[in-house]
Amino acid sequence: MVARGGMARFWSLESLQMVAADGGAEPSALADDNGSEEDYSYEELCQATPRYLQPGGEQLAINELISDGSIVYAEALWDHVTMDDQELGFKAGDVIRVLEASNKDWWWGRNEDKEAWFPASFVRLRVNQEEVPENCSSIQDEEQDADISKHRQKIAENKDQMRTNVIQEIMNTERVYIKHLKDICEGYIRQCRKHTGMFTTAQLSTIFGNIEDIYKFQRKFLKDLEKQYNKEEPHLSEIGSCFLQHQEGFAIYSEYCNNHPSACIELSKLMKQGKYRHFFEACRLLQQMIDIAIDGFLLTPVQKICKYPLQLAELLKYTTQEHSDYNNIKAAYEAMKNVACLINERKRRLESIDKIARWQVSIVDWEGPDVLARSSELIHSGELTKISKQGKSQQRTFFLFDHQLVFCKKDLLRRDILYYKDRIDMDEMEIVDTEDGRDKDFNINVKNAFKILNRATEEIHLFCAKKQEDKKRWMEACESERRRVQEDKEMGMEISENQKKQAMQNARKSRHGKIKGVSYNGCPVPPPHQSLHPIHQRHITVPTSIPQQQVFALAEPKRKPSLFWHTFNKLTPFKK
Repeated sequence: MVARGGMARFWSLESLQMVAADGGAEPSALADDNGSEEDYSYEELCQATPRYLQPGGEQLAINELISDGSIVYAEALWDHVTMDDQELGFKAGDVIRVLEASNKDWWWGRNEDKEAWFPASFVRLRVNQEEVPENCSSIQDEEQDADISKHRQKIAENKDQMRTNVIQEIMNTERVYIKHLKDICEGYIRQCRKHTGMFTTAQLSTIFGNIEDIYKFQRKFLKDLEKQYNKEEPHLSEIGSCFLQHQEGFAIYSEYCNNHPSACIELSKLMKQGKYRHFFEACRLLQQMIDIAIDGFLLTPVQKICKYPLQLAELLKYTTQEHSDYNNIKAAYEAMKNVACLINERKRRLESIDKIARWQVSIVDWEGPDVLARSSELIHSGELTKISKQGKSQQRTFFLFDHQLVFCKKDLLRRDILYYKDRIDMDEMEIVDTEDGRDKDFNINVKNAFKILNRATEEIHLFCAKKQEDKKRWMEACESERRRVQEDKEMGMEISENQKKQAMQNARKSRHGKIKGVSYNGCPVPPPHQSLHPIHQRHITVPTSIPQQQVFALAEPKRKPSLFWHTFNKLTPFKK
């Protein structure tokens, strides 16, 4: 494989020699359960699916199809909202006709509204290109309108072929994915470990995460998938049970996806030095990997776990209810959506614990365990009057987290400063409505009141809100807290102790001005868009903006982002 450009050939030679001297041809330490490699070669895969084998190969295939006169459609994975006239706005699920794909980041296409640029990472190609999209008849060329009915008739007659296409895409992309994982483990990780002077163990752990565990898992998954694949009649393949059998194993992607932003940051730091750029390029050339940078390869697991529900949804579309695999495919689709949802929720929780940690270090006179010892999400916050058994009332600011209710006192002069007062364990408590009037437990007149009590210990806490609607919101929040704790238990939602400790350490350092708090958004930042010459005179230039992509938005999150964090900024002095 030839490096890009003459300069690349010049500097790669020394790096190649350095890596080769360390045993570039050494066999992989990662073998399957039988100690053998896959039963197929990369060359065999290339012969089977020459166009769609590689990240970036899809782009080449699109241009070939377009130049051959074929119509190419893509489906939107995410909403793309834009105020730029040069960009094409659309919603998830929309169908876009691809007119030009010579740039890897931005493609030129047309939907019902207009022609413009759109981010390639926001879409995926339709597997069955011959199917006429239901929602894009207006973007058909005039000469093809008469053929729509023929297309639909052909689809009805060839539903088995449609299912075959989807099955073959699933199988082929799975085989190719294994090749990419193998290249990462053998081409990059193995060589990096040999150069202890360049990489620390911590750096490699940050950059590559648990990708070796993913490689091991995916090999087992592919073996079972191959057993269910009917080579003679692919449309009869029953692969749904394979996804169901391994659904718990896919949870390992959560760790990788949550770590990926940190991996991008660490890799970006190293790539500022020429020796690391040369080293990684040498690794790629020796492994005979395709011409894509290492960050592109490290993104593939994130893309893969998001693609499974899409593939299964499309397979379900072409699987009749009479098909023996229908129920399993339907269940597998829901299972993989849940996997994506869990990953999305964990990503959101990691963002949440950073905010909670920064909030806690801003509280004066904090006592007892950290909030993160038991909680990972703020559910509600606001002011209430707490009434003691002696009838003494105290104005306090309350913060309801999962498992606990924390209350603080405002400073008399600096109202933005809070002092820690106490907390209530919510796991043994229940919420009780209290009617306006004289309360029999506290023997005082109350209004807009409710109680939190422990029936086992007879512990009672009485609170009064300023308005009836405030009381209603608090009671709903307490009920929501119980539901969320139960949901977390059912989903297996856990944040590791190391992640909690790291969040607190970062918050404390930030508080003392040693470092700035890092808030990551869970999605990889694409490289800056390179300039592209106009394809036609009506084209201006490729947009220079970077689209804000949510990698995990594939599965609808069960919970919307909290609306209460803005109150932290008002009530506490921590800084971003």
